[in-house]
Amino acid sequence: MATNPMQRKARNSFLLGMLLMLVITGLIIAFLAMMLMQTNQKLAASEQSMVNVYVLNTNVKSGDVITNDMYELMSINSAVVPSNATSTSELFSDYALQDKDGNQIVTKTEEDRETGEIVNKNYITIDNREYEVFKDEAHPENRYIVRDGENEYLDLVSVPLIAKVDMNANTVLTLELLEKGDNTVQDDVRRQEYNVVVLPIDLATGDYVDIRLMLPNGQDFIVVSKKEVEIPMVGDTDSETTMWVDLSEDEILHMSCAIVDAARVVGAKLYATKYTDPGMQKAATPTYVVNSDTSALLTNNPNILESAMTELSNRYTAGNSANLRNEYIQPAVDGQGEQGQSNLETQMQDSITRSQEERVDYLEGLTSAAPVTTTSGSTTSGSTTTNTAQ
Repeated sequence: MATNPMQRKARNSFLLGMLLMLVITGLIIAFLAMMLMQTNQKLAASEQSMVNVYVLNTNVKSGDVITNDMYELMSINSAVVPSNATSTSELFSDYALQDKDGNQIVTKTEEDRETGEIVNKNYITIDNREYEVFKDEAHPENRYIVRDGENEYLDLVSVPLIAKVDMNANTVLTLELLEKGDNTVQDDVRRQEYNVVVLPIDLATGDYVDIRLMLPNGQDFIVVSKKEVEIPMVGDTDSETTMWVDLSEDEILHMSCAIVDAARVVGAKLYATKYTDPGMQKAATPTYVVNSDTSALLTNNPNILESAMTELSNRYTAGNSANLRNEYIQPAVDGQGEQGQSNLETQMQDSITRSQEERVDYLEGLTSAAPVTTTSGSTTSGSTTTNTAQ
């Protein structure tokens, strides 16, 4: 059937439009396919560049103890990961190891002679000689060195790992950000409570302090150094006067002697000073010298560890430490005469009274905070109610 020119022109226009639409659609599909291919290539390259490293899962402050639950494995682009990051948690646990004599395990990154791979190896220095530390294949938790051709097993302990600086969650954790703590819990460590120490206004649980004795003549002595404090709750608030610290036997005796000296001397002050950056700052060296009675007790006390006894001996035989007591502290104490004994008795009684009063407040706070469920299903605070069916 013949068609007129107008119909033919309309049909040709339609076919041309369809052809153009198919060409444009093909171009769009080809462009999208190319973009998808490039995206997949980038994703594949990105996945290949991802590495698993340990990162913090919480914010920490300088001086905080880093525990296993505070870090976890996370996949991060290798381009932003420090070269000293690790995906092996053993690196941290090995770093915390030392033997009973305080000789520390040191981890070194080096090339394995047999395989040529880069590996971490542990070493320990004993009697000025470095030994490689090996794991027992049957019992990997046991470590040994080879000395004179014989396997010698090590008696190792773990010390706390301390954050050197403030760090936020998701910070990649490396050994350079950690410091070995010096507050190893030993057999003679006990938690002590003190309410005769002047505390800084902003002191809070977790802070580290030196406890110092200042005399009226301006002399200032460090009694114990770098101790983490805990402020107990009395009722609903922190105690204003009491703190808890963990001390070894010799430190307890030093504190007791310093408390007596501070109580005897009018104008003396036993006070705490905070570390501003405990993760980076080393513990100060104690300078306070005890009296002759306490010194004799220290020498003959069977509860003091041998390592602590050696440290005490070295401290008091070095320089003029032996004369510090006689030249500065003892004259201030003796100068108080009978008044000093009266001061001591008064302050000791005040300390006992404060402890008793805070203990009562503490127990009352526990009682009022504990909910008691009655048999009728109601809850009361600080009292017990029993409903008996008649």
